Order: sequence, then C-alpha cells, then structure tokens
Amino acid sequence: MAIAPFAASVPVFIRSLKALDAILDKAAAYCEAKRVDPAVLCATRLIPDMLPLTRQVLIACDTAKNGTSRISGIAAPTFEDTEKTIVELKARIAKTLDFLGTVDEAAVDAAPGRIIEFPVGPNRMKMEAVAYLLHWVLPNFHFHVVTAYDILRASGLDIGKRDYFGDVPGMLPV
Repeated sequence: MAIAPFAASVPVFIRSLKALDAILDKAAAYCEAKRVDPAVLCATRLIPDMLPLTRQVLIACDTAKNGTSRISGIAAPTFEDTEKTIVELKARIAKTLDFLGTVDEAAVDAAPGRIIEFPVGPNRMKMEAVAYLLHWVLPNFHFHVVTAYDILRASGLDIGKRDYFGDVPGMLPV
C-alpha cells in the first residue's frame, strides 16, 4: 500500500501540534496552581546542552512549516522567534496550524522526485523529497515535540502518553 506524502505529513503535523497546544494549556494551569513562574518553565531544559522548552516548540513549528513548504514548492511564511511565554508559544502553534491549513494537498503529493535543498546548521544538504520527508522532517519534528513533552513531564506536569498522542484519527474502541 502506497501512502501519499500529504497524508504522511500535514495531518500528522496538525494532530501533534494540537496535542502540544493542549499540553501547553496544562502547563499554564500547572504554573498557576503550583505558583511556578511560567518563564522558568519556558526556560527549562532536560540537560544543560539541550535547548529549552521555548526553542523545542519553535523548532517543532518551524520543522512542520518549512518542511511542508519545501516539499510543496511554496514559500514558507516567516515567523520571528521572539516567543518567551506559554501564551506566545500557543500563538506560534496557532500560526503554524493556520499555515498548514492552507497547504494544497496536490502540491505536496507532487513532491516525489523533487530534490529539496535545506540548511543543516551552517551547511546545506539535498535529498529527494520523500526521503527528506520520511528521514529528516518527520523524525526531526517528532524529536522536538517529544522533547517539549519530556521537559514538561520532568517538570512535574501530570501528562501522559494520551496527552502526547492527542486525538488519533480513526482510532475507535472495540
């Protein structure tokens, strides 16, 4: 069974970003209930050489936005990386979701065979579009979403796997 690039990407990004948004709601409630400064939570890292929660969320959003843009051949909107609060992170997720909602499915599905050039730190790389999606964009996206989740879980939030997964399309009880 073949799966189209759009089906493997945009709905996955949307579901995961919505789940991350809901987790950030729980983070805000946690801060209020425990009298934790939300800025402290936003600056929290798992270990010193990893990026803080704020950057994890921004990179997850950028990976979904930029990866989808490159694969579909459209220009990505530019977002300033000025977010510092939970409210601002939620707004960044909302802007990313708004953009993903405008992406043309046919443009994404026309990606196979297209060569994608993209930055990796100070370097530029290139890959065939589907390989780029499956072996770079999706793993990178999930890495940053799960790291954001892990930072919040390690900080004491009462969240679990269901929070991470969010609403899984097509999953029904039997």
